Amino acid sequence: MRPAIAPFAGFGLGMRREHYPAFLAGEANVDFVEVISENFMVEGGRPLDTLRRVRAHYPVVLHGVSLSIGSAHGVDDAYLARLRRLADRIEPLWVSDHLCWTRTHAHNSHDLLPLPYTEDSLDAVCVNIHRTQDALARPMLFENPSSYCRFPHDTLAEWEFIAAMVARTGCQLLLDVNNVYVSARNHGWDARVYLDGLPLQQVRQLHLAGHSPGELLVDTHDRAVCDEVWALYAHAVGRCGPVATMIERDGDIPPLSVLEAELDHARALAARACPEERAA
Repeated sequence: MRPAIAPFAGFGLGMRREHYPAFLAGEANVDFVEVISENFMVEGGRPLDTLRRVRAHYPVVLHGVSLSIGSAHGVDDAYLARLRRLADRIEPLWVSDHLCWTRTHAHNSHDLLPLPYTEDSLDAVCVNIHRTQDALARPMLFENPSSYCRFPHDTLAEWEFIAAMVARTGCQLLLDVNNVYVSARNHGWDARVYLDGLPLQQVRQLHLAGHSPGELLVDTHDRAVCDEVWALYAHAVGRCGPVATMIERDGDIPPLSVLEAELDHARALAARACPEERAA
């Protein structure tokens, strides 16, 4: 029996090197921090020591980028063992990764590559999720991707694929609101239809980020959250209720105070979207 994920509705930021001093001192105005799992899947040294010291001040979320849950070759046992050791050491709020594939037996692309949304692909993803959750002895969160291409043999909408994945595996969701907006704009989808088609009761965390504008939107995490994504976030949190919210920034990283102000805006929107739940 896997332990359930306890309710948590705080507001957090990704732990980036530029802001390490504030996190290490416990001075950042956040309720939790999110870290890239692979950066700390080591046996010792400064990275793990840094994470342990930050963990003394804040709850931590482990967010992976190389699990490759969509791989036709299955998930890697050595990777799972290292991730399990890290999770046991840090005792995170939860462990998450992306609905994508990243590698073959011989090569890791270090990119979040898209999946065809077919029954065969769904079968492979569900087998991999069951194996991963059993290896970690905990349920996982999986994040909806940002999407730049579609496969001609797709038989399911992205939100239908995700809903079926959750129903078959018992995993939960990291709903990236910016990714929904980016994918919807790139493919001509209705972003609210996408959101409302998901099993929102299984969402445990929301991501916010900026993207590069253009004919094709790209999820670059290098600028502030735009007004359209804020509006979609208000709709999402109103449907999901109080769940954890986190802002991602990976490029052109501003002073911590700028990100804390963005996070305060998320707090205000969430409080207006579900005032009774927040007050409770």
